[in-house]
Amino acid sequence: MRMPIPAFAAPALTAAVLLAPMPAGAVDAVYDTQKGRIRVQTMAEGLSHPWGLAFLPDGRMLVTERDGNLRLIGGARVSEPLDGVPEVDAGGQGGLLDVAIDPAFGQSRLVYLSYSEAGDGGNSTAVARGRLSEDGTRLTGVQVVFSQQPKLDSAQHFGSRLVFDRQGHLFITLGERSKAQFRGQAQQLDSHLGKVVRIRPDGSVPEDNPFVGRQDARPEIWSYGHRNAQGAALNPDTGVLWLNEHGPRGGDEVNIPEAGKNYGWPVVSHGVNYNGSPVGEGRREAPGMTGPIHHWTPSIGVSGMAFYTADAMPGWRGNVFVGGMAIPKLVRLERDGDRITGSEDLLEDLGMRIRQVIQGPDGALYLLTDDSDGEILRVGPAS
Repeated sequence: MRMPIPAFAAPALTAAVLLAPMPAGAVDAVYDTQKGRIRVQTMAEGLSHPWGLAFLPDGRMLVTERDGNLRLIGGARVSEPLDGVPEVDAGGQGGLLDVAIDPAFGQSRLVYLSYSEAGDGGNSTAVARGRLSEDGTRLTGVQVVFSQQPKLDSAQHFGSRLVFDRQGHLFITLGERSKAQFRGQAQQLDSHLGKVVRIRPDGSVPEDNPFVGRQDARPEIWSYGHRNAQGAALNPDTGVLWLNEHGPRGGDEVNIPEAGKNYGWPVVSHGVNYNGSPVGEGRREAPGMTGPIHHWTPSIGVSGMAFYTADAMPGWRGNVFVGGMAIPKLVRLERDGDRITGSEDLLEDLGMRIRQVIQGPDGALYLLTDDSDGEILRVGPAS
């Protein structure tokens, strides 16, 4: 990718609420890419390690900050923290994590939050939901709809992306909590560690989940053998969930988690442990375990995932975008059905850790940068 070209006239936004003056000292640069010229702009700044972003029907954004704040953002205006957010066990990689709105938000006004929840034995990932007040200042009627079990003493690998499917079920990605003494639970069906779970919005279990009725398995489990999935999105062609997950040293993965399937961790991996030793027996594949459709070595520190479906950048349609944090960049993946056929690295010169990637109502991509002075970046056509 070429170095940025000085920016010129701003692209029009279809969501009027996103129009606002650029913050002082903001990013405003134009790049030539393989699929056309793009403009990158800071839309908001001053966020403390922003983690999750969800657009409301009116174009405003709900954004989580890892230390426990939920904020409402319109244009460059960042609200005060909303009241009613659950207490989070902030520390390490834990805190307030993802946010999603109910598919019927216009009627229900329900907002879903994932976060690290303290309890007996340590902490784990939980999901709560509450109603956003009409004035946008608080959540009311907050209740926990899912709590990962068991709780353990760890500040790492909470996973935690939230994705609704087309039937209104909620997928939750769950990390295996990192430490060697319990990461093996990713292979155990009586534990939520290292799993993707699928629930109804009220926390009940769909009857067609793959392990319903088994006494040795938790019924919420959809797929298992995952390490730490921090990006997830529905394939717009099929309605099937895709996710990306962190490898150890090497072996970041893109997976398509199917019902009841085992994705291998920590038995198989395309990476090695951080000390250079093999993962398990050093195998990359094994009978009964499903491999990734794409992987990175060295690890880029994958987080966030979005399929591009808009008309603003025609050359991007059908592509998948993934954020990189260990190697800060935005990655565009080309695909043919469920096969990755090419890639392009973008925005490397910014040096910004990309935590989340979302397609906005105006057809641009919106990125969260993981920093103590984090930003929302808009990436759209430079015309």
